[in-house]
Amino acid sequence: MAEDLFSDLPPPSATLQRNTDESTIGGTLTKKDNAAPLNPPPPPVQRILKGALKKQKPSESSQEQAPQKRLRFKTTVDASETQIIEAMQKIAAHIRNPSKFGKASKLALQLVQAGSVKPGTADQFFSILEAAMSTTTACTDPSLRADYSLLFSSIQDIAKFFNTQQKNQLTTWTLRAVVANDLNTDDSFVFSKAAGRVKEAISSLPFASEEDDIEEATALTSANHQEETPEDERVGKASKNDEIETMQEDPFGLDELLPSGTKRVEKRKEKKDAMVRVKKAEDEHKRFLTAQREALILCLDIAARRYKTPWAQTVIDILVKHAFDNIGRFTAQQRDAIEKLWTSIREQMTHRKQGKSVTGKLDMNAFEMLQEKYANEKISIRHAVGGGGDRRAEQWLG
Repeated sequence: MAEDLFSDLPPPSATLQRNTDESTIGGTLTKKDNAAPLNPPPPPVQRILKGALKKQKPSESSQEQAPQKRLRFKTTVDASETQIIEAMQKIAAHIRNPSKFGKASKLALQLVQAGSVKPGTADQFFSILEAAMSTTTACTDPSLRADYSLLFSSIQDIAKFFNTQQKNQLTTWTLRAVVANDLNTDDSFVFSKAAGRVKEAISSLPFASEEDDIEEATALTSANHQEETPEDERVGKASKNDEIETMQEDPFGLDELLPSGTKRVEKRKEKKDAMVRVKKAEDEHKRFLTAQREALILCLDIAARRYKTPWAQTVIDILVKHAFDNIGRFTAQQRDAIEKLWTSIREQMTHRKQGKSVTGKLDMNAFEMLQEKYANEKISIRHAVGGGGDRRAEQWLG
């Protein structure tokens, strides 16, 4: 009967079982040491399995975190200096072609970004730039402006690897390929910045001399003569002039026979080499100034063509006025071009002050244009009735 009463209850704990065994039921002390428990405790199988599962989890996680082999491909290729030079030669052969300039210029940029342009490869990379600027008009072509500007803007950091002559040439090319193209932009900030660079370049020019004017006057004829004369013939003439000069100093060639003749010949040669270096540096400086002046005239011409853009007019006024104030820094033909340019800009400034635009019409802002548009319009607040300005609205209103 007792077992039936407690059959539905959970098994007693160990403390309760011990107290129950030693307790007195009905005044009689009964020990149940040998008696079987009412509900034996469950076997610890679940605890063992649970512990086993807990021990297996770290092993599974460690297997998941174990490094796995992955396929990796090289994104860069280590090339020797010879391979880089060969690549530059191929780029130079294609970059002079306008249809291939876009792709070739991007390959040249990759060489710059990869650090392939070094003192050992700088001359070869300069040949790429020289080939790109072989046609001076290509850099201002509307379809190539962005690529030219990006290329010549990105090579400023590697200019330290070039010699003085190459740096001067790069300065001139930057004016044509970057600054001149920035003057064609629709961004007022970029336009103003480019105009400021032109002003600084004009201010840095030395004043032109009479010799510069004479050289400019004879430049076209001499250039045509040089194109007609083969290179070997020009070199032969130069060497012949050197022989004539030597014969004048020592007509019989006796200096070499004298004991001290060797020293005299060496000194004469050193003096001659020094004069050649000085003359070469002077000629290079003149060529640099000539090219820079021509590039600045190009920038002024491009800026003046943008005068129909309202927000650019004030900047162009200041730029051309600055060039006119420094007109003495240009040669004779360039001075004439600047004078004509300033005359045109000044006439347009006069039209603006009179309230006329560059097209001859009245110069109006947006408010004035709307004011003129609706000055003679008859507008009704009832769009369906009398919207056209007729008298039916008055008749309908009585």
